[in-house]
Amino acid sequence: MGSDRGGMGERLKPAVLKTVCGATRTGVRIPLPPPNQNERSARQPLHYGRGSVCALLLLAAGSAFAAEPARTSELIFPLEKWHNHSSSVVELPNGDLLTVWFHGSGERTADDVLINGARWNHTIGKWTAPFVMADTPGFPETNPVLFLDSKQRLFFLWPLIVAHQWETALMKYRISRDYQQAEGPPKWEFQDNIVLIPKNIAAKTKEWIGNAAEGSGPLAERAKTLIAHSEDEYFSRMGWFTRTHPLELPSGRILVPMYSDGFSFGIVAISDDGGITWTASEPIVGAGCIQPSLVRKKDGTLVVYLRDNGPPPKRAHISYSKDDGVSWTFAKDTELLNPGTSIEVVKLKDGNWLAVYNDLESGRYSLVAALSDDEGATWKWRRHLDGSPEQKVASQYHYPSVIQAKDGWIHVTYSYFVPEGKSIKHTRLNEEWVKAGDSAGH
Repeated sequence: MGSDRGGMGERLKPAVLKTVCGATRTGVRIPLPPPNQNERSARQPLHYGRGSVCALLLLAAGSAFAAEPARTSELIFPLEKWHNHSSSVVELPNGDLLTVWFHGSGERTADDVLINGARWNHTIGKWTAPFVMADTPGFPETNPVLFLDSKQRLFFLWPLIVAHQWETALMKYRISRDYQQAEGPPKWEFQDNIVLIPKNIAAKTKEWIGNAAEGSGPLAERAKTLIAHSEDEYFSRMGWFTRTHPLELPSGRILVPMYSDGFSFGIVAISDDGGITWTASEPIVGAGCIQPSLVRKKDGTLVVYLRDNGPPPKRAHISYSKDDGVSWTFAKDTELLNPGTSIEVVKLKDGNWLAVYNDLESGRYSLVAALSDDEGATWKWRRHLDGSPEQKVASQYHYPSVIQAKDGWIHVTYSYFVPEGKSIKHTRLNEEWVKAGDSAGH
């Protein structure tokens, strides 16, 4: 079975990279020798997707081109039949990128699912072959997240699925100060689990849906189930896990956004001692709101955007905290379309907010980047990273992870599923590219 994992690489069409030169060049993928079936970390070919002169000039020029719309894209590894999903990306102090994702034959029910990683060398614009970041034999591991704190420590967080249900997720994390290797995983100095006692979860759940539980029918039964779960000590403490980047506040408080599929609520894990111990916020409660993405306003208000896991209309949800993440308003709909997929919102260096999400009510075949210059009140600029709402295709571009690097460039990694196979795609762009809009072409 292992010999098939890199088997689609040679059948790929060459990647086409759009560069600042306004032209295209054909990238080259050079496959490595056949992978060793006994070494999972060595099974993938190295991807040389930035072979064009223009792309290399763009990389070397850095922020010198910031005033002109610019974007490059490539697959981190060739398409394959294996499930590769839910990536997270971080910039390291030396300017390289590290990204992680889960890889295997499925998700929570597949015991071969592990966490893979790859490194991007910023000087040459190439990705290393994938390597294993975490693998507990016999247990699926999913939804990894990377985060670099103000002390330049690398956090790697991910859930282990204990019993093939999302409600049995157990959060694990590691910390490293030695992580800028040319290849392979970091050297870890600390590892622990994050276990949470959700603050006021029973009271918050009853406040939200208690009246509905007094009635009859499917909604009343669902309300009764949620209330019962909120009062169940074991159920309410298990099954909280990550999807999007953590956020460090000016005080040094670290916030890790999480969610529960058992409740369809969000939550925030809080650490005030540099990630050694954790407490839980109140749940972020709404009509199906999961996978929160954190952003902080100028006045200190925290905002989370959440995936819509509930009934129509399908819109991203939003919630606010005025006490550094401890308590949250009930989630409500925004104007942003959401078909039940992950959204990430980040604050850029100039104060603008960037949201990357699927701008659909159904399907995942359109992925858009949207810019706001008024902290999310409006989204004035949009441009599609892959696909469009007008062209329904049998592909999925979804689960974005978004950062802005020190040089100002924006990096997005996301799951890239097409009929030929699955990979993780990386795209590098600037704000000007988004502001130019779809009419400027791809």
